[in-house]
Amino acid sequence: MSASGMSETNEGGQERKPSRMALPQRSNPGAAPGGGQSYREIAERMKKVQEEQRLVVERMRQIPYKVAVLSAKGGVGKSFVTASLAMALATMGKVVGVFDADFHGPSMPLMLGLSQVKGLLARDDGSIVPAVNVYGVRLVSVGLMLPSEEAPVIWRGSLKTTAIRQLLAYTDWEGAEYLLIDLPPGTGDEQLTIAQTIPGLTGFLLVTIPSDVSKVVVKKAAAFAQKLNVPLLGIVENMSYFRCPDGSVQYIFGKGAAEEIAKEFNVPLLGQIPIDPRIREATDAGVPFFLEYPDSEAAKVFLEMARRFVEVVESKGGKSNKGANGSEES
Repeated sequence: MSASGMSETNEGGQERKPSRMALPQRSNPGAAPGGGQSYREIAERMKKVQEEQRLVVERMRQIPYKVAVLSAKGGVGKSFVTASLAMALATMGKVVGVFDADFHGPSMPLMLGLSQVKGLLARDDGSIVPAVNVYGVRLVSVGLMLPSEEAPVIWRGSLKTTAIRQLLAYTDWEGAEYLLIDLPPGTGDEQLTIAQTIPGLTGFLLVTIPSDVSKVVVKKAAAFAQKLNVPLLGIVENMSYFRCPDGSVQYIFGKGAAEEIAKEFNVPLLGQIPIDPRIREATDAGVPFFLEYPDSEAAKVFLEMARRFVEVVESKGGKSNKGANGSEES
């Protein structure tokens, strides 16, 4: 995989999609039993994987706080929380990077105001230079490398695992203090790869909405984190309530889900963000809604949530945590 695009070209000049890659069938004395790659090719491939993992460890050591935003349930506003939290941290003076691990639905370029950026720059040494928005937030996303916003990424799990490892190995986050990882829904390949690939992962931040359906699925995400021995830093409830013009409160999607999850898994409830149509408008425009509408209730709640998030994360002191593979960053 290269920083210049998501496909390769063969000798005949034809585009070769990563989703259609297959192991070459060889018939030679050096081939492994049953054909396929030769022992030498397998050894070279393993050596490359080990080198990339070494680079990941080296890159991640330079970033004190690495937080993956997890929900397992789609449509709860996880990416909104990731993007807005990144920009809130930036306004606090933090140096922030965002890694968009949602390959099939990358929304970070739009939410961070970088949808017009096409491609990622690569230095002569092979390192990738993140795109940077007007607030100083650094972004690496597959969405920046697609020919159009509508172009699908049709990848199997192994290709996504490779892409995550390579992007983390070769990206220079340029002094980032925080790395936020926006995960897709679920508890599958991407989530497991992030947990097992990033040494010293500070923890997972859970995002839910108040509905019973979301509560059940987000509990699965919390259990997933526990099984992998990755800390749960807290939970954010999005679309928590709607305040009517007369001041009354309506709990449109229900009430109490986040409190129940927080109590069951012994994690802090960092914030309950109300419904505000202007959030959608600001997010689509790639601007922080808390700066566009600083006097809104949602903005005040979100900024308090961001402040509490920093307190929780930095109370860890940038220390390493044992990850899913049982290793510990030194």
